[in-house]
Amino acid sequence: MTPGEIRACCLGQNGAFEDTPFPRYPELTVFKVAGKIFALSALEERPLKVALKCDPEEAIRLREAHPGIVPGWHLNKRHWNTVTVGGLPDRMVRELIEDSYDLVVAGLPKAQRLRLDRP
Repeated sequence: MTPGEIRACCLGQNGAFEDTPFPRYPELTVFKVAGKIFALSALEERPLKVALKCDPEEAIRLREAHPGIVPGWHLNKRHWNTVTVGGLPDRMVRELIEDSYDLVVAGLPKAQRLRLDRP
């Protein structure tokens, strides 16, 4: 996947928006829903990597099965993975982005979930 495809996939999630909230790291793009981060990436960096939220048990399984998936860099390593994009099929990266988004939305208050068409 290209940086543009990562951006499009993240922004394609209902209610998602892009932000650069870290002045010391202007190259770091953050994708949020309802103010909560579900993906982080330095989109111009090579190799292209994206940090994604993940169910803790699934995170371990993914790390064991794929060398391109490691614990989240500077994040809670139990809940976040850093994914090297070029080492995985595009479809899998899209699914990991969608799973991260879904986990974040599931943790939102019911009223916010309903605004996103998520009961």
